[in-house]
Amino acid sequence: MFLTKISAYYFTHSLAILSDALESIVNVIAGFIGLYSLYVAAKPRDREHPYGHGKAEFVSAAIEGGLIVAAGIMIIYETVMNFLQESPLQKLDTGLILVGATAVINYIAGTVCIQIGKKNSSLALQASGKHLQIDTYSTIGIIAGLIIILVTRLLWLDKVIALGMSVLVIYNGYRIIRTSLAGIMDEADLQLLNNFIAVLNRNRRANWIDMHNLRVIKYGALLHIDCHLTVPWYLNVHEAHKEIDALADLIKREFGDAIELFVHTDGCLPFSCTICTRTDCSVRQQPMKERLTWSLENIVSNRKHQL
Repeated sequence: MFLTKISAYYFTHSLAILSDALESIVNVIAGFIGLYSLYVAAKPRDREHPYGHGKAEFVSAAIEGGLIVAAGIMIIYETVMNFLQESPLQKLDTGLILVGATAVINYIAGTVCIQIGKKNSSLALQASGKHLQIDTYSTIGIIAGLIIILVTRLLWLDKVIALGMSVLVIYNGYRIIRTSLAGIMDEADLQLLNNFIAVLNRNRRANWIDMHNLRVIKYGALLHIDCHLTVPWYLNVHEAHKEIDALADLIKREFGDAIELFVHTDGCLPFSCTICTRTDCSVRQQPMKERLTWSLENIVSNRKHQL
């Protein structure tokens, strides 16, 4: 596709098409970087990497975002350098056919990458897919601009289109960098946390009196989950462990098998009675007042809840 776009530039001398071709260089480089990151991320955990190698995908996505920004800057440079020069356009119809074909192929490839990336929780594949789709949108914009140039013969529009595409490219590169850095810094995924909390509320067991200090971290496809679970104080070790097993089964059923779960069990205290839904508790000291609904605000705090 890169060679096709370069050929289209050769036929037309269009800076807009050149800007599209320069971004395709990034596609080639980023594809190899992404492929290597997937190879590294798929390695099993070892002594040096007890949480696995999944964060290699975040690094790959950050590099890809940086390359996209660099491509945008290159497009601006080429456009500014040629802005005052008259560069006659030619064979725009041939160029339109060539870049139009690359747009269709890019979009299909990007859609496939995103679907497989979501299925396998792969940030590298999703970043590559979004990049390919962004490339498609910019190509469509260029095609529309070239059609306008064909009709109006306003050749200066070619340079304006190239500048507009460079801004779009840089912005989307920034978004990919922002997402990858969030993963590297273990930034909370609010959408994932809210989905997780909703599943817990829907499937809550009577012995799960309370939960707090919840943390969910993504390492590539692996979800690492920490939490404190309050259970009746009189459960023995085996009974408490059964509650943890039930929690693990629920999470794996809803979010897949790539789960690492660490649960600290707390025994309930007298103030827990007001939020405990057990109806057969023989040692209850206070009546239940309200069923506490877990939310993002109360479940991530590092304290036991009480009314």
